[in-house]
Amino acid sequence: MIFSLKGRRALVTGAASGIGAAIAQAYANAGAQLILADRDATRLSTAADTCRALGAEVVECVADVGCHEGAQAGIDTCIEAFGGIDILVNNAGMLTQAACVDLTQAMWDDMLRVDLTSVFVASQRALPHMLGQRWGRIINIASQLGIKGGAELTHYAAAKAGVIGFTKSLALEVGKSNVLVNAIAPGPIETPLVDGISQDWKIAKAKELPLGRFGRPDEVAPVAVLLASDPGGNLFVGQTLGPNSGDVMP
Repeated sequence: MIFSLKGRRALVTGAASGIGAAIAQAYANAGAQLILADRDATRLSTAADTCRALGAEVVECVADVGCHEGAQAGIDTCIEAFGGIDILVNNAGMLTQAACVDLTQAMWDDMLRVDLTSVFVASQRALPHMLGQRWGRIINIASQLGIKGGAELTHYAAAKAGVIGFTKSLALEVGKSNVLVNAIAPGPIETPLVDGISQDWKIAKAKELPLGRFGRPDEVAPVAVLLASDPGGNLFVGQTLGPNSGDVMP
């Protein structure tokens, strides 16, 4: 298999549904040992069983990345279960919609806590192990809105722009230790995450896209396999890859 992850120990957060579940399945197919983390225990169990049916060794971790301990829990579980960690996919996130004038402080704080701070906390927890073995891959799920912005999504776009900036800066710090940090910035994808967005917004957005449609999680997951693979991902450092239906063309 050209993009094999055989023998690699991987953590995927937000793995119970959407892009996270699709990445988990793709990693299972590629041979990785998996820690799947999510706060929804029921859906997480279903996602884990799907990966086990594909032949993967899977350990579930019920945790909420919105708190410090929850953001660290998946890393600790991976170390305990597999003796180390090779790949961290910071995928867990949230999405709400409001005009900036109507945003509450709580909405702003929640968005940054879940979509940005959790990426820092989990990465910081994993780094000593990756640096010590001089091999690691950190893949952060951002959004094309972190590049172009989005009306009524100022808090979300700000958090995802922060993820992209964090990715580039950390990549500069640790690349020479063979710890490669990159981001994926999907366009609109048909996932439970977009359920809270108005139908009018989604219809208008689809019309803007050169492909004329939202993407599917299984169309994003192969990018995460590429970035985690050896040699496939070996030259990606601080990059933001954009499976986005043509919404952003850097």
